[in-house]
Amino acid sequence: LLKPYKSVCIVGSGPAGFYTAQHLLKAHQNVQVDVYERLPVPFGLVRFGVAPDHPEVKNVINTFTQTAKHPRCSFYGNVNVGEDVSVDELQEAYHAIVLSYGAEGNRSVGVPGEDLPGVYSAKDFVGWYNGLPSCQELRPDLSCETAVILGQGNVALDVARILLSPLDALKKTDITQPALEALAQSRVCRVLIVGRRGPMQVASTIKELREMVNLPGTRPEMVAADFDGVAEALKDLPRPRKRLTELMLKTALEMPTEKEQERRKKASRIWGFRFFRSPVEILAEPGCNRVAGVRLAVNKLEGSGEKAQAVLTGEVEDVPCGLVISSIGYRSLPIDPTVPFDSRRAIVPNSMGRVHNAAGLYCSGWLKTGPTGVIATTMNSSFDTARSLLEDVESGKLDVSSAKPGSHMISSLLEKRGVKPVTFSDWEKIDDLETRRGEVSGKPREKILTVAAMLKVARG
Repeated sequence: LLKPYKSVCIVGSGPAGFYTAQHLLKAHQNVQVDVYERLPVPFGLVRFGVAPDHPEVKNVINTFTQTAKHPRCSFYGNVNVGEDVSVDELQEAYHAIVLSYGAEGNRSVGVPGEDLPGVYSAKDFVGWYNGLPSCQELRPDLSCETAVILGQGNVALDVARILLSPLDALKKTDITQPALEALAQSRVCRVLIVGRRGPMQVASTIKELREMVNLPGTRPEMVAADFDGVAEALKDLPRPRKRLTELMLKTALEMPTEKEQERRKKASRIWGFRFFRSPVEILAEPGCNRVAGVRLAVNKLEGSGEKAQAVLTGEVEDVPCGLVISSIGYRSLPIDPTVPFDSRRAIVPNSMGRVHNAAGLYCSGWLKTGPTGVIATTMNSSFDTARSLLEDVESGKLDVSSAKPGSHMISSLLEKRGVKPVTFSDWEKIDDLETRRGEVSGKPREKILTVAAMLKVARG
């Protein structure tokens, strides 16, 4: 006789949610996994975070689709956990809950002027050009020549690349139509990417840096003095950091080849890193409520390597610009008062994905670790959470002796509350329409930009 299914519910359908589901389904023949997602469409940051010109990174969607179509997996989109249904109710219905809803808040810069028009968070800016419904009202003003990006991670480089990319390259991606139109009118031709520490602490990876260095129509503009002493320190660096730093040094200091000189001469757009700088104020135009520049404190480093700290020197400098994008990290938000939350670190406190002081509650992804790492990092961390859960089933720490109603109970609660979930086959209607719309203009897809329009297609 088959034992009753162990029913597990996953909140959030981004990479962390799907990788957790994948591992649970593969490792245990007797687990039913239900994935709840606030939006009508799945895949989280793979859809809304990955840069449009990185289609190869989005191939994981094929794996996630296989997981979603697994006979023991169900997808419920358009369900807002914490509002439409509470975590307590989920705990009544399921043996275990895995929270994987990511980091949708912004870390604030915490300086005067950050609320001025013309200042955006990278998360919202990325959401705007990637079609996240909540960011479609953003309509950033791109009528200035200089943009300053605060932060030097991969997201900062994505934003810089999108601002400076030739339109013809972007037209072949799944960037949204309104973003394409805005970029066609854009006058931004210089992007400065600002970091509080030095070249040896840059948070981006070599792939992203190489794309910037080779971006057609652009040339780099660095400050040679920022690289003092870097060449001497190279030999002690770990390999990935060493290769990244070598590429930066070469770009900043070496005499380019003739071909490269020719390319740079023709370039109409400029980008560059600015190191040892922290924002202290966003400056407004006199008598006008708009960004006119950024006041940066000049830092020096104490200590070396990853542990080096930026210390203020007391000097400041003003950089004129009309657009400021802060790319200093995403931040998780609490979902429900019953779930423990560490608001200082902005994570759910956990050990190996087991939520502290909350039996049957687990977490994976950025909610578990903070917003770091690439999709592969999230994959391994999510597999770890799934393992913790299955260990607790085996050891009896997680009580699975009685049957649980699972989605039957939740579905009837949602029906009473007038919430109609979107199934995975409903999503496939959206997917199909987006792909067909994309074919017309030679793009992989043309995204639907509002929840209302998504629901209309899903239910049509």
